[in-house]
Amino acid sequence: MYKMLAITNRHLCNNDFLAQIQDICTLNGKNTVIKSVSIVLREKDLSENDYKDLASKVLKICKKNDIECILHTYYKVASELNCKKIHLPLHVLKSKPDVCKEFNEVGVSIHSVNEAIEAINLGATYIIAGHIFATDCKKDVPPRGLSFLSAVCSSVNIPVYAIGGILPANAQKAINAGADGICIMSGLMNCKSPRVFI
Repeated sequence: MYKMLAITNRHLCNNDFLAQIQDICTLNGKNTVIKSVSIVLREKDLSENDYKDLASKVLKICKKNDIECILHTYYKVASELNCKKIHLPLHVLKSKPDVCKEFNEVGVSIHSVNEAIEAINLGATYIIAGHIFATDCKKDVPPRGLSFLSAVCSSVNIPVYAIGGILPANAQKAINAGADGICIMSGLMNCKSPRVFI
């Protein structure tokens, strides 16, 4: 069993975005291979104020469903909304390393073993490594593959989540390579039913 991070992108969502979040929340504990589901609200194109407005709604849905919600990039918003979990791009954490002291959980996206080690040294408590498989989100960029994922996992002592082209059909390959869990964005955002997709 493994943990799944549902990464949001409202631009990919065919349904009402908040309704889709609610549907994803119902996956928790309903699957034989997924231990738990967390929502990562990754809407980086929003202004800080608009992100705060959306985050407050998503946090309410997650709280109602007893689902972990991790806010993304906007650490001031996370502090204002009393959310103790944040995911940061590495460059943001490098520019503000003290931000880790404000949160119980700090995730960082990495694309190399060196970045993974740097993220840990800066205080990351988990990392997202990618992209592992080919994905439409990065059409012209070749995937880093399972050997990259395995190298990252064997180089760090914190949880590693695989991202990029992850589907129910190939998720176990990422777990077998050493990942503690997986991240899915496109599949969960544009499916009609998350339960059917998973």
